[in-house]
Amino acid sequence: MAQTVANVLVNTLEKIGVKQIFALIGDSLDPLADAIRQSSIEWIGVRHEEGAALAAAGQAKLTGRLAVCAGTTGPGCTHLVAGLYEAARDHAPVLALSGNMPRKMQGLDYIQSTKPDILFRDVSLYTETILTAEHAPHVIHQAIATAYAGRGVAHLTLPQDVLISKATEIVTSVSTLKPRSELAPNDEDIAEIIRSIEKAENIVIMCGAGCHGFAEELRVLSDKLKAPLIHSIKGKDILPFDDPRWMGGIGMIGTKPVYNAVMNCDLFLMIGTDYPYPEFLPSKGDVIQIDDRHEVLGRRAPTKLGVLGSAGPTIKLLLQRIPEKTNKKFFDKVTNERKEWDEMLDKQADLSRSKDKIHPQAVARTASDLAKSDAVFVLDTGLNTLWSGNWIRQKGTQRIIGSFNNAAVGTALAQANGIQVHDRSRQVIALCGDGGFNMLMGEFLTAVHHQLPIKIIIYNNSCFGLITLEAESMGLPPFRKGIEFPNPDFALLARACGGHGFTAKKPSELKEAISEAFAADGPAIVDASIVPNELPNVPHLQIEMVKNVATAKIKEAIHYVMGS
Repeated sequence: MAQTVANVLVNTLEKIGVKQIFALIGDSLDPLADAIRQSSIEWIGVRHEEGAALAAAGQAKLTGRLAVCAGTTGPGCTHLVAGLYEAARDHAPVLALSGNMPRKMQGLDYIQSTKPDILFRDVSLYTETILTAEHAPHVIHQAIATAYAGRGVAHLTLPQDVLISKATEIVTSVSTLKPRSELAPNDEDIAEIIRSIEKAENIVIMCGAGCHGFAEELRVLSDKLKAPLIHSIKGKDILPFDDPRWMGGIGMIGTKPVYNAVMNCDLFLMIGTDYPYPEFLPSKGDVIQIDDRHEVLGRRAPTKLGVLGSAGPTIKLLLQRIPEKTNKKFFDKVTNERKEWDEMLDKQADLSRSKDKIHPQAVARTASDLAKSDAVFVLDTGLNTLWSGNWIRQKGTQRIIGSFNNAAVGTALAQANGIQVHDRSRQVIALCGDGGFNMLMGEFLTAVHHQLPIKIIIYNNSCFGLITLEAESMGLPPFRKGIEFPNPDFALLARACGGHGFTAKKPSELKEAISEAFAADGPAIVDASIVPNELPNVPHLQIEMVKNVATAKIKEAIHYVMGS
């Protein structure tokens, strides 16, 4: 019996190792669903198409391999777009599939009409409509190849009549559809890096997501150069928090010792990172950036040398030739400052800090201390990102995933679903703000439906905390009517959905609530009521910001007195 185009597409996905498709069913996807029913691929039905796109993005970020999501005609595919920016901005290979009406109905303002190739153009590296059965194998191959080559989103529109048509051929050259190979730098660039290292006294090495898998090489590089290792949030999980070389993060998810080290070094090596905040990058000294994406070299800070190469091969080549340095003065200075900073973090996270109020730092630290050694933490966006990013003490065998480039609120829950589906035996912990959780809380039902044992910890302060901070830093009083909101009982909600729910309103209840949630045999929510006005640490405090916050506080007091 001849295969349909839907069968050809699904069989190709099977051959390259796709295990799930995240989707919400609709009539135009019926032929695709029928082909999946005949395959080994698991259909993960979600409650909202954005949740499907986010689940695919989370899985692709963790594995580096193609993940797939699908939405039906019209609103079904438009709902995918917001979630797909997560994969696009965080450079994760995702194939998005849009069902569409039969071709004879297109262009006639038919019900649910859209133009998906235009709609998906900004979020996708590649977007095409499969026009005929003969056309299908070629664009299927091209879409998957582009998603892998560009580490981003490829999109195919699937007219229903094309999906059910008989295929004339299959997709060939399937063995070429795989993640990009590592790229070695050229000898001239390695020689130039070594010359710069030889001249430098105080070296800082910044490690980004591109350094994953090369922890031991980074340790050796640090030891030979007597150089502190620092990280972006996307690189935080490469080494354990207590490794003596791993000094901490940069920026607001970072430390003052790291900021001081960056500003006082004479050579700053950026490896596998495109860290976007120039105010936290060196204002003096030499910058060398190493990355396998040519377009990112030199765009964040004035750069002496941009080296096109993957982190692993570049570090290995350097280790063969760099001289060993002996002066540890700079390294020891950063180490001593880091020790003081860590002691401050410990005090802020101490459960005994308050008798009746839970501070958000304690929530992150308690979850971190109780997590399994191979857990995956999925962070949401907002003020909660600062609590989680700064107070999780990673073990070096765990992973930390988040919306770190897209910075989208409400993405953690659905991403956690995608990660948990990949390995149902691995502990997956989503740390969410209440505002973010409320946005896509329906995806908790997806977890219950598919028996995904994700653990969700909600920082419950009944407000968008980061918006308060951002307004005050501009000198504006926070707009409380827009920032504050009522919440449901999240523990009760979890139980109503068929999951487990736990509540912590006082410090004495927090550890037990998280422990019980982690021990539960299915999806669970911990509703942790935190103080609403906690301020984060600021590694580099600007006078202008202090003045603006003071101004905002005065303005808010005046508004309060005047009843406005």
